[in-house]
Amino acid sequence: MLGAVIGDIVGSIYEARPIKTKDFDLFGPGCRFTDDTVCTVAVADAVLAGADFAATLRAYVRRYPNAGYGGLFLQWALTDDMPAYGSWGNGAAMRVSPVGYAAADADAVLDLAARTAIVSHDHATAVAGAQAVALAIWLARQGTPAGAIRTRLSAAFGYDLTASVDGIRPGYGFDVSTVGTVPPAIICALEASDFEDAVRNAVSLGGDSDTLACIAGAIAEPLFGMPAVLAAEARRYLDSHLADIVEKFQRTYP
Repeated sequence: MLGAVIGDIVGSIYEARPIKTKDFDLFGPGCRFTDDTVCTVAVADAVLAGADFAATLRAYVRRYPNAGYGGLFLQWALTDDMPAYGSWGNGAAMRVSPVGYAAADADAVLDLAARTAIVSHDHATAVAGAQAVALAIWLARQGTPAGAIRTRLSAAFGYDLTASVDGIRPGYGFDVSTVGTVPPAIICALEASDFEDAVRNAVSLGGDSDTLACIAGAIAEPLFGMPAVLAAEARRYLDSHLADIVEKFQRTYP
């Protein structure tokens, strides 16, 4: 799960000024955690406590109101009785990574991922995107090779994962949809040579960089392992509450 946090922090400064290169400072000036981290930790907290996902997400948004949420999601989070609003955006996919650790098998992954999504993002493509990211993480934790993960996700979700990062990059632009975010982010992780390379791949696409890197980093962590120096650096950006939940989750689901 810390891989998602690192990707979010690294990508945070490039969302407003996208780049098309892998040559950049990994933790550049102005980096911070955004809504991707807040919602990911909220899902982790709900999983640990066996709590309601909607209530926990709302509590976290109210605790961290200035993290950069989308307008409709913020309205949902600040309105206790507002139902899911049919969103096809990438918000469910970027917060789902804890499911890939907590679920016991592939069927449980799909079920739990859907439950984290539908409280706000109940469009079919948003639910499928959350399921795909969580399943990729779970498969990587089982030692499944990148090529086999690519084949499994393509068959299960109909994603075209045949493109390369270099092939995607020139024509890629800012896209907050699930279908425009999840497949490229998956490719960034599966094509990478190590964890850091996955995050650099995602940022270099030049789109919704914090969310692309959040998803790619979440998948790359179990694929390649987490460099201790990057984990330590990322924790410096978190307050004590977020850091405590991350550490508790890692102890519970190593």
